[in-house]
Amino acid sequence: MADLSTEFLGIKSPNPFWLASAPPTDKEYNVVRAFEAGWGGVVWKTLGLDPHVVNVSGPRYSTLLGADRRVLGLNNIELITDRPLHVNLEEIARVKRNWPDRAMIVSIMVPCEEEAWKAILPLVEETGADGIELNFGCPHGMSERGMGAAVGQVPEYIERVTRWCKQYCSLPVIVKLTPNITDIRYPARAAKRGGADAVSLINTINSVMGVDLDQMLMTPHTGGKGSHGGYCGPAVKPIALNMVSEIARDPDTFGLPISGIGGISTWRDAAEFIALGCGTVQVCTAVMVQGFPIVRDMISGLSNFMDERGYRSIEAFRGRAVSSVTDWRYLNLNHIDKAVIDQSLCIKCGRCHLACEDTSHQAITRQKNGERHFEVKEEDCVGCNLCVSICPVENCISMRSLQPGEVDLRTGKTVSADYANWTTHPNNPMATTAGVA
Repeated sequence: MADLSTEFLGIKSPNPFWLASAPPTDKEYNVVRAFEAGWGGVVWKTLGLDPHVVNVSGPRYSTLLGADRRVLGLNNIELITDRPLHVNLEEIARVKRNWPDRAMIVSIMVPCEEEAWKAILPLVEETGADGIELNFGCPHGMSERGMGAAVGQVPEYIERVTRWCKQYCSLPVIVKLTPNITDIRYPARAAKRGGADAVSLINTINSVMGVDLDQMLMTPHTGGKGSHGGYCGPAVKPIALNMVSEIARDPDTFGLPISGIGGISTWRDAAEFIALGCGTVQVCTAVMVQGFPIVRDMISGLSNFMDERGYRSIEAFRGRAVSSVTDWRYLNLNHIDKAVIDQSLCIKCGRCHLACEDTSHQAITRQKNGERHFEVKEEDCVGCNLCVSICPVENCISMRSLQPGEVDLRTGKTVSADYANWTTHPNNPMATTAGVA
């Protein structure tokens, strides 16, 4: 059986599935229920210094729903914990004492002032927590007060606060990064310069979910006014994977441990983050939609996957996909794919033809012998993959790579065996300086 246990920054947990800092980790009751369900760790909802914050008493959440009403994305305008600091600290200590085998990370956000961090860090450390996470990502409410993303968007602030935390606290320091920035590598590099033990990402994305056209008010709104919020859920997963991979392959942050966050709803999502270098994964939206028990499917699914592939531990496949991510300029421009339609699976809906005919390369015919029949014209196919992406039948359309010696009917060129080594091929405009990034 695969071993799902993890050791992240020396912090042990029975599996890599942690709950992210959010409403599900706001109090002892929630966290105990999570541990009973099987979660390997939690990041306690962000603490601040008293006087504690006040949240709106009205809509805090709004969703982007698919046609079947599944939640694709969730927006929130909730702030950090609105419970007194001493109550949170007492509960953290009690939960950690009763669940010593689970990871207990405490998220913190206070003003960007040395004395504020110096004041709260010893209080958190006294709880027996395993580590701290610096919330430099929250994009709403707290950022307007000079905290959260207001810090995470300025590398110099990240480095400075991280240094304070390493100076006044002996616990491992995880820096949570905001995606609301042009290049995620710069804040990650700053965190590393400041001595961060790890980074976690992504936090939520700035968003306005919609407009009530009857009332001409943004949604959600409270008393006729609304505010942009933080966007999360399955829809942000591709953005999160990109940012994780950028940090994982950046020479200036190479080796910096990563806790992955962003749209993780299944074991497969988690495995993808781990394959791109994450040592643990954090989940929020999926739990808010489906409850704590979803971790059981995540655990069994990941375990089965690892058994099937022969991975005995998380470390056996962590980061295995990082080397496949590169810059566009290093892509093999001599590799040729062609779409193929499996006629035994085709339901003749015509979506592939419509998409290709109207928006792509007119490479799919729709009739044969006077009947409705869809087939790829190899001489026009550029291998763009659009038909595969929109086909409603799984595996009905696939891509076939032309092999050395085959002729590309579109260009008339023969595929050469030496094209496989694209980084040094003379046709590669980057060949003189290229190397896999």
